[in-house]
Amino acid sequence: MQELQGKKVAALLSGGVDSSAAVALLVEQGIRPDLWYIQIGPDRDSTDYTCTIEEDLEMARAVAAKYRLPLEVIDLHRDYWDKVVSYTMERVRVGLTPNPDVMCNRLIKFGVFDERVGKDYDIIATGHYATTERDSEGRTWLCTSPDPVKDQTDFLAQLMPWQLQKACFPIGHLPKAEVRAIAEREHLPAASRKDSQGICFLGKINYNDYIREYLGEQPGQVIEEATGRVIGMHRGLWFHTIGQRKGLGFSGGPWYVIRKDLERNILFVAHGWDTIEQYSDHFQTTPFHWLTANPFGEAATLPMTVKIRHTPDFCPATVTHRADGSLDILTERPLQGVAPGQFAVLYDEQRHRCFGSAEIRVE
Repeated sequence: MQELQGKKVAALLSGGVDSSAAVALLVEQGIRPDLWYIQIGPDRDSTDYTCTIEEDLEMARAVAAKYRLPLEVIDLHRDYWDKVVSYTMERVRVGLTPNPDVMCNRLIKFGVFDERVGKDYDIIATGHYATTERDSEGRTWLCTSPDPVKDQTDFLAQLMPWQLQKACFPIGHLPKAEVRAIAEREHLPAASRKDSQGICFLGKINYNDYIREYLGEQPGQVIEEATGRVIGMHRGLWFHTIGQRKGLGFSGGPWYVIRKDLERNILFVAHGWDTIEQYSDHFQTTPFHWLTANPFGEAATLPMTVKIRHTPDFCPATVTHRADGSLDILTERPLQGVAPGQFAVLYDEQRHRCFGSAEIRVE
């Protein structure tokens, strides 16, 4: 964690155990941050969502009261809809697999928040599991957490360089168990609170219900790729992702989604738990977003490690830099469920520095 003495710090407090413990560690170091709760959510009235906000705010206010720190609520609901939810729905509409949490960090937590109030602070601290380090040239690098299961560098890999320079992750060097231990030691109300699951803006709202409200339904055939046999009907390609195995609801399974035909509105599936159609070891990206620096230099191809989803699994890969800024990635072993629109996140061979990310390209 970078040196914070004498700097003006804003800490983003969500009401969860991670951000609560992050504030506790800042205070322990003599830092008195201003606390901010970012209010975001779906573009509709929802009792479930309102209840989630109230519960989160109650936890956040308890942390503020314990350490006698100021807490402000900033409503970025409309900004979130315009920037993140619209991105999500547009990509889902055209058959891609977006990651709204990635864009929330870049566009909202370190984006609009900075435009509104963060610009008045030297540092923005969050409860992410990630670390940063400066090299001999004074550049800031995003680095992984020692807890591979909780590591969130993949969610931060689209930050702009100036955003990364302002970012601070007080708990990033700790495993989850120690973070909970800190919360328990400090008697923070979120100490026993379960980790949030799913997409950040939904609260307790079902993702498919949310998509249905904005995109509706568009029924089409579900076809077994190997035989051409129609096994059922889907309600809309946007309810399914490449690699999906659960919730398909078709008899005679198990079934696995392998591709979508948008023009004909057909969902293609394969039969079995571990079929060859589920895997790929070669894919391309859109022009790559480099967090700190492009490491290629004179080299056209470099060994790296890659993730294509939020998982503790890093895969060694050979990466080739293409003339248009995109990348060609050949993985050491086939990866399951490679889907256009997912973010491919690249790291060094030691799985330490995160270089950045880009969407997997539609071929």
